[in-house]
Amino acid sequence: MPNHLGKTIRLCLASGVLAASFAAVSVPAQADDAGAVAAGLLGGLAVGAIAGSAIANSAPPPPAYYAPAYGGYPPPPPPRCWVQPEAVWDGYGYVYRRVRVCE
Repeated sequence: MPNHLGKTIRLCLASGVLAASFAAVSVPAQADDAGAVAAGLLGGLAVGAIAGSAIANSAPPPPAYYAPAYGGYPPPPPPRCWVQPEAVWDGYGYVYRRVRVCE
């Protein structure tokens, strides 16, 4: 069974490092600069979209238990057949021929 916990820890660690790098390079806020606010919003949306797509594309875990496969029914018995004499008209008269009869 694959270890999904290690993948989650690596993702959280990477997002923490990314957040710390943004905090380290940030400058004090200025009330008169609307361009920085828009850039911050767009950057946050981009990082959120990247993280969301990384989480959404992960494969689901495999099922924990597989039920045993059904073997099916046994094959039916062969048909019961026998040979019996039967009167058959051959154009000149009745002759008895052996005919196979099955149930």
